[in-house]
Amino acid sequence: MTSVSAATPAALDTVRLELGARSYDILVGDGVLADAGERIAAVTRGRAPIVVTDANVAPLHLDTLNATMLAAGIAPQPAIVLPAGEKTKDFAHFQQLMDDILGRGIERSTVLLALGGGVIGDITGFAAASALRGIDFIQVPTTLLSQVDSSVGGKTGINSRHGKNLIGAFHQPRLVIADTATLDTLPRREVLAGYAEVVKYGLIRQPDFFAWLERNGRRVVDGDSDARRHAVTVSCRAKADIVGVDERESGDRALLNLGHTFGHALEAATGFGQTLLHGEGVAIGMVLAFDLSVRLGLCPAEDARRARAHLAEVGLPVRPADIPGVAWDVDGLVRSMAKDKKVQDGRITFILADRIGNAFTRRDVDAAAVRAVLEEAVTPA
Repeated sequence: MTSVSAATPAALDTVRLELGARSYDILVGDGVLADAGERIAAVTRGRAPIVVTDANVAPLHLDTLNATMLAAGIAPQPAIVLPAGEKTKDFAHFQQLMDDILGRGIERSTVLLALGGGVIGDITGFAAASALRGIDFIQVPTTLLSQVDSSVGGKTGINSRHGKNLIGAFHQPRLVIADTATLDTLPRREVLAGYAEVVKYGLIRQPDFFAWLERNGRRVVDGDSDARRHAVTVSCRAKADIVGVDERESGDRALLNLGHTFGHALEAATGFGQTLLHGEGVAIGMVLAFDLSVRLGLCPAEDARRARAHLAEVGLPVRPADIPGVAWDVDGLVRSMAKDKKVQDGRITFILADRIGNAFTRRDVDAAAVRAVLEEAVTPA
């Protein structure tokens, strides 16, 4: 499934996601974007990709991207700059993006390049999957959340009024360039939101990594370059290992949704905006998943306590009640969970755990237990 090279003197790690003819490299390092021109040129066959970015990212990183392409003999074309934020992942912006792409007279050899966070990666990947029935794209994630999660694995899509990520396609990138130096430009809240997805990998399959995070999580969040590179590389390796054997989520890939069934419902209740970021919803959702596991007699309470304590210690919310100004409706949360794309035969799929590092799927969860966990979590302490 995957292999990881030893770090070079330039502090670059390469994770290989093995999918036969659709295999690709994930480059992780501090400053790796500035030297990535030749890698990009190899994918684009020396032609300029169509760069899609957003209004926040373009002033910070577009010049670096253009400079590395110029150094590789690629004359950049004007980028498509979308508004920043989760609300960009909708039909209206997707239609405009497709019109802009098609208006450039693309061919099947055209390559898109997503420069930004998860929103840009998801909508650009979906555009690549849709344009001319499928063209190549490159992921250049600039947030911690997108570097360790959404840029790897080929899930692309947009949101609808019925829920998050319900419209999309599996479409693998040709290359992922995760420059950890770009994380230095992020607000701390965005870094923390991404860190929740890092913790997820420890909780689902890697107890040793979770223990490392308990000791070093503050270094990752506070900007230590070595700690960040290690955390991103291990996270990408963990995801690539799973995707390499279960690309379309028919088995173990579902484990990557730990915390997401609860988290997506919380996000929907707050309008997919700044009130609750995706990673914050995942953090709360993972705590709820462990609390539900304890309530069902599956998991030791001490493991749930460790998960909650670590997320809270770095500064993430761990209960819906931690989010100010929201009147939570448990009935509404349950209804939203019932619309989740992981529902099968009318049953909600939950990712639960019997200990830290051993998650599993369950579809026979007692509805009363779910409601009890939510009722307790939305009640102010």
